[in-house]
Amino acid sequence: MTADPSHGYVPHIDGLRAIAVLAVILFHLDPAWLPGGFTGVDVFFVISGFVVSASVHRLPPLPLRPSLQRFYSRRLRRIAPALVACLLVSGVASVLLIPQSWLSEASDMTGLMAFVGLSNWVLVGVGSDYFAPRAEFNPFTHTWSLGVEEQFYLLFPLLFLAWSRGGRGRRLSLGLFALASMLSIGHAVYAGSHPEQAVRAFYATSTRFWQLGAGVLLFQGLHLRQHDAGSVPAPGRARVAWSLLAVAALVALGWTLWSARAGHSPWPDGLWAVLASAGLLLALHFHPRALVGRLLSSAPLRRIGLLSYSLYLWHWPVFVLMRWTVGLDTPGQRVFATLLVAVLAWASWRWVERPFRGPLAQRLGAPRWVLVGVATLALAGGLQALLYWQSPHLSLSTVSRHPLDWYPDGESVATDYPGCTLQVGKERFEGGRARTFSPGDCVRPVPAGMPRNVFVAGDSHAMAYNELLRRLALETGATVWQYGRGGCPQLGLQEWRWASPDCQAYDAAVRADIARRAAPGDVVLLVSLRVPRLSDQFILFDAREQRDSEHSEQGYAGRAAEAERAIADWRPLADAGVRVVLEAPKPVLPAPPYRCSDRFNAANAVCRNGLQVQRAWMEDYRAPALVALQQVASGLPGAVIWDPLPILCDADACRAQRDGRPLFFDGDHLSGYGNRLLLPSLQATLATRPR
Repeated sequence: MTADPSHGYVPHIDGLRAIAVLAVILFHLDPAWLPGGFTGVDVFFVISGFVVSASVHRLPPLPLRPSLQRFYSRRLRRIAPALVACLLVSGVASVLLIPQSWLSEASDMTGLMAFVGLSNWVLVGVGSDYFAPRAEFNPFTHTWSLGVEEQFYLLFPLLFLAWSRGGRGRRLSLGLFALASMLSIGHAVYAGSHPEQAVRAFYATSTRFWQLGAGVLLFQGLHLRQHDAGSVPAPGRARVAWSLLAVAALVALGWTLWSARAGHSPWPDGLWAVLASAGLLLALHFHPRALVGRLLSSAPLRRIGLLSYSLYLWHWPVFVLMRWTVGLDTPGQRVFATLLVAVLAWASWRWVERPFRGPLAQRLGAPRWVLVGVATLALAGGLQALLYWQSPHLSLSTVSRHPLDWYPDGESVATDYPGCTLQVGKERFEGGRARTFSPGDCVRPVPAGMPRNVFVAGDSHAMAYNELLRRLALETGATVWQYGRGGCPQLGLQEWRWASPDCQAYDAAVRADIARRAAPGDVVLLVSLRVPRLSDQFILFDAREQRDSEHSEQGYAGRAAEAERAIADWRPLADAGVRVVLEAPKPVLPAPPYRCSDRFNAANAVCRNGLQVQRAWMEDYRAPALVALQQVASGLPGAVIWDPLPILCDADACRAQRDGRPLFFDGDHLSGYGNRLLLPSLQATLATRPR
């Protein structure tokens, strides 16, 4: 007796689905529990290729158009209802609870493209590494695998068409899938051998096709063998061999789920998941009553397998939304999250999935189901887009409800200057583009002593002064040039810890462009993070360790050497009459305010260190950096230090908020309100002439 999926339900396939989905869930709860659990998706791909082949094989052949309509209607009924429900619920929860930030900037587009099966390419486009913490804060990251499957299903019926015709067409179809799979493996091998291609290698359909193709080829090979042999060999002749193969494949799968490595998927580590899955399907096809087959066919695993699609859909947004709110760190939180996933998955299976597989499926013909499915996806995607558009009005987050205070983008600045317009432009240079802000028609008087051009250069902190620099242009009549790239500080005083060759090239290009454009009397403002963070978007650092490293001998020596290089870099401009202004280190906070400012997230583990730091401690923390900045200022004629700390800190502490309004967005970048507070101080510094 064989377990032939082309003749109906095969219980051990649901058992294998259960192992795959449980592995993925365990990995997403805590990668240390099952380090290779992400390869559960590779198992799903093999199963999908195998099962969809069996599903189409057992249907009577039809002409091309009805055949395609039947195939796509069945796929839509299988995938779309639960997907749409999950995406809409997750979208509503995201709008209510997740503010826009660097951590969430790709979430909206990922969610929208998930309706049309293209979310994997959004993640490729934004460079969202699946194994980086940032991916854990996007409620829709997991839809990448559905995108791969849906794109595969666009090709599948065309490649499988000849199989449905029988005869030689079956070998032709097998050859087509084999060729496409070999090309896909080639792309996976190529991308896997180039580190810069790691994100594309993981998400791209072209690097994953072979995993689904393996399931198709296994099914086709089994049925061609049976046809050629005239009958299926009795399992008793090779029962021991099939049992041993099943055990070996299960052990190999377990080893893969434990040992697969981030950055090595889908090639080479995904290969073992594919071989193990195919080995299990092969062995249990011929001997379903083997011990492994009985284990996979057991009632608990079958029930989990039946829920596997909904479990996969719902577990990820639940985990992500908990990370954004109460947290997903304690045993209690993880148990609650798991129970919530189980309830949502059962409800989705019972009330969303099942109705579209039962009598409801017979009410419309295949062509109408295709139209209804496509229309539903389009309507749901439009509703999701409307939700995102209205998020400032719907959100429960104080960040989203008060965007002018929190976000320093400054796009509405000109409304505060009646009769004035702000001209925003972009200028190309060798390292990229510089943004420019300059006043257009304006009746405001221009203060005396202000420079004609202000060149602002630095890392993400230069970009976080967006509102400040727009206002500066309107207040002073100066043209402001903004050069910024995250992690490239110009003068960060941290090169003794790390240095980036890419940043060195970019920084040199910025200096060259400023030297080409600047004239005597202009100002260069150097802005960057110059002390180590106490908190990042998703992690906290030990304040004592950070402080001790800043005061180490290695730190003093490294900063002194960097200061000397900065003097050499900027001395030609200073000698030519261009004044250099050095921003003193701003306060850094022990937690990111935008993640800790609401009732539903204030108790998150990332907020446990609080939202303030004592001023005396902060002064001591930044003292070594100030010594190095004074060294630079002394070496550059006319250079001065501009210090934002006295404006941002009270007499006793540096706090995230003042009078209920945010000074900082995250642990070190200022908010829109913080930008506005610093404007008078910066303007006064620029107007002061050196003696």
